[in-house]
Amino acid sequence: MGHMDHFSAGWVTPVLSYAMACVGAALGLRCTVRALEADGASKRNWLTLASVAIGSGIWTMHFVAMLGFSVEGTPIRYDVPLTVLSLLMSIGVVAAGVFTAGYGRSRVTSVAFGGLGTGVGVAAMHYTGMAALDLHGRIDYDPRLVIASVLIAVVAATAALTLTLVVRGPVLATVAALVMGLAVSTMHYTGMYAVSVTLAPSGAALSGATATEFIFPLAVVLGSFLFLASAYVALSPTGKHHESAVAAELLREVELATV
Repeated sequence: MGHMDHFSAGWVTPVLSYAMACVGAALGLRCTVRALEADGASKRNWLTLASVAIGSGIWTMHFVAMLGFSVEGTPIRYDVPLTVLSLLMSIGVVAAGVFTAGYGRSRVTSVAFGGLGTGVGVAAMHYTGMAALDLHGRIDYDPRLVIASVLIAVVAATAALTLTLVVRGPVLATVAALVMGLAVSTMHYTGMYAVSVTLAPSGAALSGATATEFIFPLAVVLGSFLFLASAYVALSPTGKHHESAVAAELLREVELATV
């Protein structure tokens, strides 16, 4: 059994990865609110940006955290096409959830299905990204922890969407982003603790790229995109009256659903 270290780079990787998850969540959730204020192409554009922000934030979080992952007795490489696929899958599945939340007629139903889609997107990205990992050995998973990781992602993503749609100020907006960031990080490390590695020592060279050759540069590019997009959203005009109407509508539907 290969000894795994999830924090080989110290606390830098978990802290930085959580920060990236929060930035992506804050931007994506804010764009979702902006989409509810808009119509037509503008609505679609906001939802698309939300999907890219959350999806790339999730991906960046995962692979920044993976910079601190090592297995004693074997080097680690990443399959480049599968790694790129994990990014595209993350954005695509999250988009399904975000567009459901943005276009659904019932806010309660939209949040439920949107949270499900977003949470599944988090999990799909994680396990596709893990499938891209290549080492001298075999990777196995504890099914109970895998299921727990998916449930964590779905529940927390739903909570974050709910907080976003009833947001009344910067405090709840911050809480929503922190919840979503926590969902991604908790899901990641729960999924990682589900991993066990059985080594098969070999002198053969592994295919693929090292984390510093491919993962790190792409994470820097995506991180820069998130920060620049956040600045754009922060400086763009808002529709505060419409936000209040959306919040009131959601609260009315919640009250009706519980009667």
